[in-house]
Amino acid sequence: MAMSSIRSALARVPIAPKLRPPRRFAATAAAGDTQPERVAAEMVRYALGGAVRRSSPEEAMWILEQGASNLQGGGEGSAEAVGMLMLAMSTLLYRSGRRQDAMEKLKATQQVAPSAAFRVAAWEALMGLHMEAGQEISNSVSPNDSVDLSIKDDSKWSDQDHLKFRVNAIKGLIALLNGETESAQLFADGCRDFAGHGKHQTESAAVSYGEYLHCVGDFPMATQVYEGVLEAARMEDKSGNLLTAANMIPEEVSLGATCSYGQLLSHSGKFGEAEDYLTRALQKAEEQFGANHPKVGIVLTCVARMYKLKAKSEGSSSIMVQEGLYRRALEVLKAPSINSEGTNKHLDWRDIISLARGEYSELLLIQSNRKAEGERMKEWAEGAWRNRRLTLAQALDFSEPSKPTIVVDTRIGRIL
Repeated sequence: MAMSSIRSALARVPIAPKLRPPRRFAATAAAGDTQPERVAAEMVRYALGGAVRRSSPEEAMWILEQGASNLQGGGEGSAEAVGMLMLAMSTLLYRSGRRQDAMEKLKATQQVAPSAAFRVAAWEALMGLHMEAGQEISNSVSPNDSVDLSIKDDSKWSDQDHLKFRVNAIKGLIALLNGETESAQLFADGCRDFAGHGKHQTESAAVSYGEYLHCVGDFPMATQVYEGVLEAARMEDKSGNLLTAANMIPEEVSLGATCSYGQLLSHSGKFGEAEDYLTRALQKAEEQFGANHPKVGIVLTCVARMYKLKAKSEGSSSIMVQEGLYRRALEVLKAPSINSEGTNKHLDWRDIISLARGEYSELLLIQSNRKAEGERMKEWAEGAWRNRRLTLAQALDFSEPSKPTIVVDTRIGRIL
């Protein structure tokens, strides 16, 4: 829809003198039955699709803000329409590199959410950004935190299985990051019925469940979950999935599932298929974010690790290939110099940078003329490593499916 058409559509939205109680939003989050929802859905598709290709981020944000302003206080469906637009604003802010602003917008969305479905969507994305930022989070967090439920007239998220799955998947992800595998298992209970069926915006939750299974060594079940998510992604119209935001949107989920499945195939010794899926993940990352985005560096790290396992399995050598991939990954991730001090300070993408440096150091240590550089790099990586489930040495020493392994989650840029 062109800008003039959007303005025209906004002008036609009836503004009621008094806001009627909001109806419960359909769980499928398709473009709604009301005119405000249809208008908002079209604006979101234009702003998020056009922000890269047809318009500037500023213009896209203007469209969303203008829409929210015009739809505020309208008739039936206007509260849901404004909620959609606010979620989209947070996604646009995140894409523009304004993570903190995106988090503030998600907090605001939680406060005005017209239903539990909106509140869970905003909370899921907010937790995703907290995790990406490397912030400490307890798995006791809830979508009800910091929200005055006394003024909310809707059903509880805990009474709706698909929303409960989304919440528990985030809690399980947090538990894995905290090194609490047993707690993660508790949150994984009951996930099997929802994982991978592509309904109710549960795809991101399914990826988290698949990653839990992957981490604990249940490769057959993890395979089923990843394949289910990828099949759902192929069949689904992503533009209709409006109750997601920031790093939990369908494009991020598709990238995450593709990369995690590639890692699983690599860990299973299926290197031909692993290379195929990781190449697809790399292409997705470059298309969605650009060749110099950190998420490209994250996927490159996974590709390099795949070549390491392949060389080890075949008794061959791919030192030059691996080194080239790690160097490029660290460049894209804007890794600080190994001679710099302050690895205890905040560092974006710390998990991935320390993993890539740890892997890279192993390549240098086996070359007699580069051992000193390798030692310095290894020392830096060990100082920066923060994973609570495995040591860096354990993470680098994966040799068989029965051993604990790490999984790189591209959505949050963290190591599980």
